[in-house]
Amino acid sequence: MNDSTWVLDGGRVIDPANGVDRIARLVLHEGKIHSIDTPDGDLPPEAGRLDVTGKIVAPGLVDLATELREPGSEEDETIQTGSDAALAGGYTTVLCCSSTKPLMDSAASVQLVRQIAQRIDGVRVLPIACLSKGRQGEQMAELGILAAAGAAGFSDTPRPMPNDALLKRALDYCRMFDLPIFDRPEVPELADGGVMHDGRIGLVLGLKGLPTEAEDLAVARDVRLAEATKGRLHVGPVSTMGAIDMIGRVKSRGIHISASVCPHNLFGSDELLRSYDSRYKVHPPMRSPSHVEALRNAVAEGVIDAIESGHMPRAQEKKANDLDLAPFGASALETTLAAIATDLVETKILGWSRAIECLSTSPAKIAGVDGGSLSVGANADVTVIDPNQAWSVEAKQFRSRCQSSPMTGRTLAARVTHTLVGGRLKFELNPAAANTAS
Repeated sequence: MNDSTWVLDGGRVIDPANGVDRIARLVLHEGKIHSIDTPDGDLPPEAGRLDVTGKIVAPGLVDLATELREPGSEEDETIQTGSDAALAGGYTTVLCCSSTKPLMDSAASVQLVRQIAQRIDGVRVLPIACLSKGRQGEQMAELGILAAAGAAGFSDTPRPMPNDALLKRALDYCRMFDLPIFDRPEVPELADGGVMHDGRIGLVLGLKGLPTEAEDLAVARDVRLAEATKGRLHVGPVSTMGAIDMIGRVKSRGIHISASVCPHNLFGSDELLRSYDSRYKVHPPMRSPSHVEALRNAVAEGVIDAIESGHMPRAQEKKANDLDLAPFGASALETTLAAIATDLVETKILGWSRAIECLSTSPAKIAGVDGGSLSVGANADVTVIDPNQAWSVEAKQFRSRCQSSPMTGRTLAARVTHTLVGGRLKFELNPAAANTAS
């Protein structure tokens, strides 16, 4: 049997890029999408078979901002453990943030991450290089050299970009390479020292807030610069009604800008922080219920283009600190798809096709990378989902080194059963080990 040639029989094939949503047979051959609904007599003789009856067959998920932490902070995550977590969550491609040590502001550091990922041979890892030297927001990094080294885009994420002039120059400059810039919108001076959403709950708990204005003002700056430069700018993740309103208005005027949201901002509100549990200390912070409702509607209406995991792994000894001292962060790669299925699909806010579009097709388009499609000839990056397999989240069972998750204890409504990268089966859920909710 050829390990990159498969026949996936009987599944519901969902491919938003091509408008496909029907029961079909998908054939993968030599690492590429070969065909849909091939007759028995025309199947490759060396193909392996997967019976996916009752399951969804979709293009592999693509994440726009994954922190892998290696090199330099391997106590939080490694490329190996991050890759394993991504595959278990249905991801076939992740864009890796520049929060490494050394930072990815040199060709050597970008190439190192690529080399480690190639050696591991798991999920596809595409480095996002620093936008500014040392992520200090003062001097633009050597973007041309970083692009030549294999950077898929530029960002100082998880830090915001406070320097308006630098961002404008970078947007102009990056048009030469046709590479995107990703900005995490926040005004540092307004957010400094904040622990949670700046609202009534934070006031009651005596915790310093992260005001919505810190995000809203940064988004206003971002969309205006995107309009002025016509550069490829992605804003996200966003978490406020004000940000949604501005993004929606500029899109209605035909300005090209994209935005994303994290699953934790579509699930829980700041009420969860009453527990003082640091697993709910995430960034962007959990906002009030009115923001959660607005974000859900924005995803459904297309104002928000993509859903990113928000995977910011931090070691348990760091998260075990008091809430005001613990770092922001959580493990999210293994729960994102299931959380979206539970919070948006099961509640009829999204259909499965729109959910797959937000998790796969749109992120691939935003990043300008191969993926997000089951077109004939495309890379055979495929995710198989059981939409009816409920399971209870136990962070101790994660493949990620980070065992802090706001989803811990929840029963989620769907689960990834198989992940194939380049036609090779990289993850298969062990039925005996599946933690299925009763």
